[in-house]
Amino acid sequence: MPELPEVAALADFLRARTAGRTVSAVEVGSIAALKTFDPQPAALAGGQVTDVARHGKWLDLAVSPAGSAADAAPLHLVFHLSRGGWVRWSDALPTKPVRPSLGGSSRGAVLALRVRLDDGSGFDLTEAGTRKRLAVHVVRDPAEIEMVASLGVEPLDPGFTTEVLAELLSAKNQQVKGLLRDQRAIAGIGNAYSDEILLVGRFSPYKLTGSFTPEETARLHTAIGDVLTEAIAAASGKPAKELKDAKRAGMRVHGRTGQPCPGWDGTPCGDTVHEVSFADRSMQYCPTCQTGGKPLADRRMSKLLR
Repeated sequence: MPELPEVAALADFLRARTAGRTVSAVEVGSIAALKTFDPQPAALAGGQVTDVARHGKWLDLAVSPAGSAADAAPLHLVFHLSRGGWVRWSDALPTKPVRPSLGGSSRGAVLALRVRLDDGSGFDLTEAGTRKRLAVHVVRDPAEIEMVASLGVEPLDPGFTTEVLAELLSAKNQQVKGLLRDQRAIAGIGNAYSDEILLVGRFSPYKLTGSFTPEETARLHTAIGDVLTEAIAAASGKPAKELKDAKRAGMRVHGRTGQPCPGWDGTPCGDTVHEVSFADRSMQYCPTCQTGGKPLADRRMSKLLR
């Protein structure tokens, strides 16, 4: 799933190519992906793209409606790519209109939405896999979307201080990885970057938030900023089609089970990356760097070894 660094890069990528252009058409390919009915996607046609913003893991294409006054409020095409969704840009889109469908359960990439611009360019929203979760909204205000309105603090905003993090840690005694992934607490961090942050911070993913000392809170705050800033720099300027590979290449532990740990500070520790598997995801960590050398229990593997 694309997280804050990739979504920020996608926003920059789309903004550079769409700002000031006129939307010639918006064509729905997957009816299931469209979560709103008023305004209709067709209401964006003829409007001018004024900006592309990011809210956590959500992308927001602002379009000034056709014929509206200069100070009129824009409409917003807001979408969440979820696990299997992606943005596919084309300098010359196919001219054949998109045929709408109910979405289905095909594992192949399904065309969910196509946005055409006045110069023939544009982008598709596609989704692969059988679990279709890509969500597209056309709204007058992004805050109309409950999951956007309820987003927590942006982790790279100046307002996200060590004191704010301390308040979040003390609000509920839970595993720290769960807090990092909670979009209502901190917006934009998911499974992959929470693994990376916890390695750099040298914390077990199971460490309880109520146990953090002031020194540990400051260390976690620094790790959040360093990991996300580094990832944004790595993704910046890359075309959409290269962002997934760039993300994988930049990971220290996430997705690298069995490989040598590069160390929390870039100095290899001599251990290998371990994994804990769940029903629909897995997390990776280094015992030496994060858990005092003790591997965490993996219930799925324990069952296989019985």
